Amino acid sequence: MSRSLRRGALAATALVISIASLSACGAGNDAQTLGVRPDNAAVTVEDVKIQNAVVITQPEAGAEGPAVVSATVFNNGRADQTLESISLPGTNAKVTLKAAQGSGPITVPAGGSVVIGGKGNASATIENGREAAKNGDAQKVVFKLSKTGDVELEAFVVPATSYFKDFGPAEIPKPPAATPSGTATPSGTATPGHGTASPGHGAEGSATPTGEASHSAGH
Repeated sequence: MSRSLRRGALAATALVISIASLSACGAGNDAQTLGVRPDNAAVTVEDVKIQNAVVITQPEAGAEGPAVVSATVFNNGRADQTLESISLPGTNAKVTLKAAQGSGPITVPAGGSVVIGGKGNASATIENGREAAKNGDAQKVVFKLSKTGDVELEAFVVPATSYFKDFGPAEIPKPPAATPSGTATPSGTATPGHGTASPGHGAEGSATPTGEASHSAGH
């Protein structure tokens, strides 16, 4: 084999190894089957990893109604942890947590994960969503866990459209009904006091008392 062919074979082998390594990185917690989007916020603190974190607002810009925090929380430790709260520093937002079962705290099992947001999953609802988060911003979000404590990151604020439609707020207010504008007013209605004949003015063929008296006197 010539020297140039050997170099080409070595380069091809290196490329295959590189692709295989990248494919291996897609397994486990970072697999596409978990809905990971690398352009969204992620952070690791001790045994806890928070990935794919976003704040999702109403689908219509400026619409009233709640927003939500969506994320996947991983626990690589040997003990279960409880997600005690989620807060948005710098705002007066109140975030209400709800387990997938509908009652009790959100537990992140040891060696497992919890998805927040989406049908059948745990939820984190921001009651005054419009005031708390604006589309396009990067909002600071703090997850407080029972053992790890505060885990902070900055999450993008996006509307519940496209990919995020199924992870957005469950409560989407209906737009207000259209109100008819303008009320028809009948035209051509006669108004009292205008165009009404008055006695003694313009009444044709009407004898006046004065005329009758003068006629009698002359005969």
